[in-house]
Amino acid sequence: SAYGGGAVFGGGGKVNHESYRVAYTLRIHDGDVLDIAWSPGDVWLATASVDNTVVVWDVEKLPSTVAILKGHTGHVKGVTWDPVGKYLATQSADKTLRVWRTSDWGEEAMVSEPFEECGGTTHVLRLDWSPDGQYLVSAHAMNGGGPTAQILERDGWKFEKDFVGHRKAVTCVRFNDNIFEKHLEEVGKKAQYVCLAIGSRDRSLSVWLTSLKRPLFVIHDVFESSILDLAWSKDGLVLLACSMDGSVAAVVLNEKELGTAMPKDTKSALLKKIYGQNIGPAQNAKPMLIENPELLKLAQNGTDNDSEAEASVAVNGNRATPSLVKRGPTDKQLEMRTSDGRRRITPIYIVPNSETTNQAVMNGNSMSSESFGKYQMQSSSSEAKSKIRVEKLDGVVEPNVSPGKKSSPGSEKP
Repeated sequence: SAYGGGAVFGGGGKVNHESYRVAYTLRIHDGDVLDIAWSPGDVWLATASVDNTVVVWDVEKLPSTVAILKGHTGHVKGVTWDPVGKYLATQSADKTLRVWRTSDWGEEAMVSEPFEECGGTTHVLRLDWSPDGQYLVSAHAMNGGGPTAQILERDGWKFEKDFVGHRKAVTCVRFNDNIFEKHLEEVGKKAQYVCLAIGSRDRSLSVWLTSLKRPLFVIHDVFESSILDLAWSKDGLVLLACSMDGSVAAVVLNEKELGTAMPKDTKSALLKKIYGQNIGPAQNAKPMLIENPELLKLAQNGTDNDSEAEASVAVNGNRATPSLVKRGPTDKQLEMRTSDGRRRITPIYIVPNSETTNQAVMNGNSMSSESFGKYQMQSSSSEAKSKIRVEKLDGVVEPNVSPGKKSSPGSEKP
């Protein structure tokens, strides 16, 4: 048909071959769902509802749920994931913003002071995390009687700064997923910054760069009603905004206006340098979160070789105490002869220095880049070289058989 999905809109009569069907209908909320968000790696799906709860769904086992977060006493109007997968943040009509841990789905923090003067005038409260995970920006907040978008720092959840300028309540906040770079000729250095779009009940849209003290631009009177949601394209150059009046507006930008987007591998390396953990789908595959690359390797080796090592690592930023099972002698190297005259050596087992590893783990939320670099530079080459003692044992063992084990005649294959 000419419309309704049979033909491509604006395609000159081309037929649309795409067809969609319902895969799952997720039923658990007792009221309308006001916001929805995919976790990093699309492992979990979070839905916020007017029934005062947030449901976290297991995407690989739909319609199974991972957790139902209860704590808000009003409609939950916004939900967003920490880009490194450690936290989930929600904002509610009960004038609070809450941060939840993904390790045990417990409440990490509750912030209410910036929202005490807020009225329930917004249909949604869509908050968002910055792409580097360092800042969480809320929707409707108040400062001195004026509407703002409150900035919360990941370090201690402090709220000392905000975005001001809109005449009515902020309904939605959306960070550009890219980290931008631009060479500053007057300074002679390269600046790194992020981009943020804010929508409001005053029908206006503002776009901010963290490198500027004022908004990059503000668009007024595009809509006839409140802005409900915002979305950036993957390349970060197109911004879509939708309104309660039923219309959608597109803002097209270029690199001269925003800057050059940091390559994905560089961004991933930056996140690993800040948080010291695996970033992406693999990180969310298990609820265990290790914010130290050395401990992560230790845990992975323990999983791959259960017979050689078993690591017990505390998660969620607390202390980590690896416990390894010793295999083989720790003070000498054993040497025997096989029946065919070859030497059979049982090498010395070197126990990892867990004390050094523990000192590198911070008790806070993340590891700073300074401490990360300092730990990476540590090396055992500066220590005095140890002399390995070799102990030769009498007796003959059969080939490919460890000392102390005997092969039975019936075990050989014909």
